[in-house]
Amino acid sequence: MKPLLLILYWLWPCFAIAQAKEVSSLSKKDTIKPTQRQVQPYKPEILTSGFIDIVNNGQVNASARFIRLFIGEPGKFAVPLSIYSGVSSNNFQNQQTTAGIRSNEHLVNGFINPLSGLANISIDGIVFFKKQPAKITRTGLLYHGGTRILTGYKTGPITSPSTGKPINFLNSFITAGFYFQTGAWERNNAKNVGIFWLAGRYILCKTNEKQLQDITPSIQTNGLYHGWSLAWGVEINSLVNIKVIYYKYVKKPEIDFSLPIYQFSFNYSLRS
Repeated sequence: MKPLLLILYWLWPCFAIAQAKEVSSLSKKDTIKPTQRQVQPYKPEILTSGFIDIVNNGQVNASARFIRLFIGEPGKFAVPLSIYSGVSSNNFQNQQTTAGIRSNEHLVNGFINPLSGLANISIDGIVFFKKQPAKITRTGLLYHGGTRILTGYKTGPITSPSTGKPINFLNSFITAGFYFQTGAWERNNAKNVGIFWLAGRYILCKTNEKQLQDITPSIQTNGLYHGWSLAWGVEINSLVNIKVIYYKYVKKPEIDFSLPIYQFSFNYSLRS
């Protein structure tokens, strides 16, 4: 937890959003017409969206987007920066191995899932081939890259005091792929039109090999892993927001795990 607390401590000033509101006084002759709409104060989009992932090995990930910022100039070039924070647990299976040592198999999903990590700072977006915001059916290229904090458990003899100790380490990743979307709506409510999307991505991540060897001394790795994924999802306001992802490693991690990986995600949004 120390690296996470340190990062949040230094990044906290960036999260502060200054808001100003001018208040003008009305004279007794001034009246507010019933047709005038009151201007609602802006609500920062902090912790307004997130997702819950269920993986086929029994792992459950719960993450929330802390904030989404755009770095650059409004209306011109800008970089979308997102900060996520999440936790993972194996709720559907025993965390202990037969030797009484905690398992690191959750890292197999953590490496290939771009939204994993105790803390995740990344840039992501979609570049559409044709700029037609009013058109529902569109295609484009998607990208996602950044750095995150993953957690592993030190393995070794059960008699060693350090065995089972959690160790946080940095992992950098980058993904790129193809994106397609079209319309989706409820049968009896064509006014509330959402989207159905398909995506294919290639994923690459890198960890310092010495950090992985500190967690698992017997491992032989260069810390570089890559693979691909296919995904689809449905997003309709106030109705449903789900996605299904299939992951497949090209280079398999040395950690024992049954591959491939299937992930079911349930997204939520608290933004009104």
